[in-house]
Amino acid sequence: MTQALATGADAIALRVAAVIDPVFALIDGWQQELERLLADDPEPRAADLDPAIASTVAAELDRAGTLITGAGFVAAPGYLADAPWHLAWWLSDANTFRPAPGGGIRRLEAVSDPDSEAFRDYTTLEWWRVPERTGTRHLTGPYVDYLCTDDYTVTVTTPVTVGGEMVGLVGADMYVARLEQVLLPVLREATQPCTVVNASGRIVASTDAHRATGALLRLEGLAEMLAPVRASGGAVAPTDAATLPGGATVVPCGDTSLALVVE
Repeated sequence: MTQALATGADAIALRVAAVIDPVFALIDGWQQELERLLADDPEPRAADLDPAIASTVAAELDRAGTLITGAGFVAAPGYLADAPWHLAWWLSDANTFRPAPGGGIRRLEAVSDPDSEAFRDYTTLEWWRVPERTGTRHLTGPYVDYLCTDDYTVTVTTPVTVGGEMVGLVGADMYVARLEQVLLPVLREATQPCTVVNASGRIVASTDAHRATGALLRLEGLAEMLAPVRASGGAVAPTDAATLPGGATVVPCGDTSLALVVE
C-alpha cells in the first residue's frame, strides 16, 4: 500500500464517517432525553409517552435534506403498562411505505397484538438483538425493511436504559438509495474503485457498478478483518488501515462500524 493511497483513502473514509456521525449524534441526544423523561415516571404509559416521542423526532423528520426517513422508540415487551408490545415510530414525507393521503409526518401503523397473524416479534430482529446483547449502538443493514420502509434500509438503534435495565431502543431509518446519493460523490473523488461495507461486509455504496447494494463483498481476508466488528455488533471498530491479500486497502470509517474498501 503506497502512502499516497493510504492518505487518500483515509480522507475519504473520514468524509464517509462525517455523513453518518450527525445521525449518531442525533440519536444519542434522543436517547439521553428519553432516559431523563422515563427516569421520572414510575409507571410509563404509551398514551403519555407517544406525544413526547413524536415531538422529539418530528423536527428532524421534517427537516429539508435529512437522511432520516423514520425514527422513534421501540419499547421492551411489558415495559409500558398500557401497551405490552409497542412501536412509537414516525415516518417522514420521504418515506414511501404505505403513504398517507396528503403526505407529511405520520405514525407507523404496526400490529401490536401477538395473537394476530400479522404480528412480528421485533425482539428477534438484528436492530433489537444486537444492542440488547452489547448494550451499545448498532448499525443494521443494508437490508429490506418490511416493517417500516419496504426498501433497502440502514437502521441505527441504541439502548434506552432506566435503572440499569434496557427498557427499549431509540433509533432511525435511512434509505440506502438516499445514502448512496450523498456518499457516491465522495467515493468518486478516488482514482480507484471504492466500496463502503458494513461490519458483515455487505455493500452500502460503491463506485463499481458490478457491486450491488446489499450484496456481500467477497474479497480474500475481508471477512476476517471485519470479524471483531461483527462480533461486537459494531461496538469495536478497526483502528488502522490494512491491505488485503489481493491488494485492496480497507480503512475504517471512524466508529461508524462501516469500512471503506479501495481496490
